[in-house]
Amino acid sequence: MTLVEVIIMENYEYLYSMGNLILAWRNARKEKTLNEDIIEFENNLERNILDLHYELKNRTYSPKPLTTFVLRDPKTRVISKSHFRDRVVHHALILVIRKDFEKTFIYDSCANQIDKGNLFAVKRFIKFSRKVSKNFTCPCFFLKADIKHYFQEVNHEILINIIKRKINDENIIWLIQQILNNHCAGGGERPEGMPLGNYTSQFFANVYLNELDYFVKNVLKVKCYIRYVDDFVILCDSQKQLEKWKIKIDVFLGNKLKLELHPQKSKILSAYRGIDFVGFRIFTDHILLRKRNLRNMKRKIEYCKNGFGSLNFLLESYQGWQAYSRWANSHKLREKVKGEIINAIWQKISFE
Repeated sequence: MTLVEVIIMENYEYLYSMGNLILAWRNARKEKTLNEDIIEFENNLERNILDLHYELKNRTYSPKPLTTFVLRDPKTRVISKSHFRDRVVHHALILVIRKDFEKTFIYDSCANQIDKGNLFAVKRFIKFSRKVSKNFTCPCFFLKADIKHYFQEVNHEILINIIKRKINDENIIWLIQQILNNHCAGGGERPEGMPLGNYTSQFFANVYLNELDYFVKNVLKVKCYIRYVDDFVILCDSQKQLEKWKIKIDVFLGNKLKLELHPQKSKILSAYRGIDFVGFRIFTDHILLRKRNLRNMKRKIEYCKNGFGSLNFLLESYQGWQAYSRWANSHKLREKVKGEIINAIWQKISFE
């Protein structure tokens, strides 16, 4: 057995090791300890972890069917949620393969990575807009693009081939295929698509579009480019140049990744008009929350005040909204919503 074969074997052995599975369980349960499927799993924690250990070791592991539901916050999306035991496996997998891929990601790939996210993307946009406009003294334009039906259209064969460039272990590839094939699409399996809601889907979304990132940065030589999942922005002082890049990107997506730009959501505009990006309306001198974001929070408050929904649901929603909204110029707005939350809690307690 060669040294490479030993390392590969040890990687998969580490994946299903008790230590890695316990760490994966802890990561998967963070901030979600009251969920029923987590409570059920933890009622017999040792047995369930051992079962996963032996199923992965013997390659008898098979994911449970996904639970699918529709969310309309902030837009209508079909979410497919994995059973908690499968989410533990997802975390165990990513713990093993994350470093192999993340070191290849470009700096301005902002989603689902440590020390990055929405705020990081906002800061990069502001920095690039200042750079291109020479501190807002020259014209500045941006291409704001969205990939049409991204998660539904990811091609499994292309994704697996991309993954195989870094992962040679057939056991890990087998596990990835098990996860990819476990989704509800017309009642059966198909070679495209990843379920929204899976931790692995978020990670593989970056792996897949890392191909686009390299094309934009290394082939087109674009300097001011930011991507957040399937939304990306390119800034430039020339509208004509942005038009040329847009056409080339659409051709690349179609030929190499079997994707296409969304025709209605991919536009070239002046940076001085502001941009809707990562949940904010970003201007040259200030940042605003999108109105839809505020409406959704107020709708949840009203829902709870009228006797529906739990206090836990309301508080979790508010905590997430508060952490998100503080990035905008929104102090007075946050204080107002805080007052409405307190009122809703008292009303909920009185109702019960």
